[in-house]
Amino acid sequence: MPPLAAHTLLIVIVALSILLMLLRPRNIPEVYWVGSGALLLVFSRLIPLSVAGRAIAKGTDVYLFLAGMMLLSELARENGVFDWIASVAVTHARCSGARLFALLYLSGIAVTICLSNDATAIVLTPAVLASVRRARINPLPYIFACAMIANAASFVLPISNPANLVVYHDAMPPLGRWLIAFLLPSLASIVVTYIVLRFYFRRELSCTLQPGNDGHATLTLSGKLALAGLALVVIVLLIASALDKNLGLPTFIAAIVICAITLVFTRSSPVPLLRHISFSTLALVAALFILVEAVQSIGALAFTQHALLAAQHLAAPIAAMIVGFTVAVANNIINNLPLGLIAANTLAISHTQGLLKDVILIAIDLGPNLSVTGSLATILWLLALRREGINVTALDFLKAGLIVMPLALVTALAASILVNSI
Repeated sequence: MPPLAAHTLLIVIVALSILLMLLRPRNIPEVYWVGSGALLLVFSRLIPLSVAGRAIAKGTDVYLFLAGMMLLSELARENGVFDWIASVAVTHARCSGARLFALLYLSGIAVTICLSNDATAIVLTPAVLASVRRARINPLPYIFACAMIANAASFVLPISNPANLVVYHDAMPPLGRWLIAFLLPSLASIVVTYIVLRFYFRRELSCTLQPGNDGHATLTLSGKLALAGLALVVIVLLIASALDKNLGLPTFIAAIVICAITLVFTRSSPVPLLRHISFSTLALVAALFILVEAVQSIGALAFTQHALLAAQHLAAPIAAMIVGFTVAVANNIINNLPLGLIAANTLAISHTQGLLKDVILIAIDLGPNLSVTGSLATILWLLALRREGINVTALDFLKAGLIVMPLALVTALAASILVNSI
């Protein structure tokens, strides 16, 4: 096959695979569309098997991190940690819908920072939904808070979002440098997202919780053990990050140890925990690595490289805003996981550092608050709601996202510009 035809076919397969992943025709899971595209590239010899294998190997740290976080999240869920968090928030809300919103928002911040945005969007959401239903109030503001804080707080720490590991890959900065770069932008993102959501849902939050319907849950001894284990894991990961080590293996080992101790203490079978490891998600990430490696192998990333190099010739604040908003919107077109992989490769070949690299990560993490297609976590959040009988349409999310995301992003980018100018 002539090179031009081969390259064109490769790009068509990659683009179609990502489009079908986002559209999910007949509700067929994302992994089948992306996986089929990756296999088609290999079987049609558009990319060598060795290139596909190298692409899969690149994601080892991400796979280990995701698997570890899935185990920890399920351990916490099984032992009632998330139900307890939501219940405590309802109890301390003192019959105020607005106070409950603030408390659940704070809970979402803590879960996102310590367990990643996936845990907040997927695991905390059902617990929050159950609690607000028991309080007999409109659940919409509270479940929206779960989805949006999952993205808004996802760059406080490297462990707060798997996309952080994708973008930085083997060049993850030490914890101290990370906090200097992202703590202030994260704070800006969190605060502005809260203020805008609080205003957007002001009518719904003027409600009064019905006394006696809080469904207060108590944390069992096994739940306390799981919670202590989660705290220990966070400490281990912070130490690993401070020592400039990859986070995947420490996350996985710590999760195995904590889960083993808890299972021995509760005399429980590990089978339910293992069943909740989403191997399809790991396969999806691996397939995405193959697709992006295929695009890079034909030099298609030269366009993104040239665009990024051109931006570097602009004044720093202007370049930061243009790049930030371009990347943020692009998240919602091709999803932040493939975009994170593209960004990682573009940053590597262009040797981009400093402000623009920080801006790209902020936009990849925060951009998905625009629409439900922005990140895998938000898509899974939407599906979890549908299983609970809650129908949030893409238009419902977009209406809020058009207000929340741009305001939070411009504030976070301004904070990043300020940090990099000091």
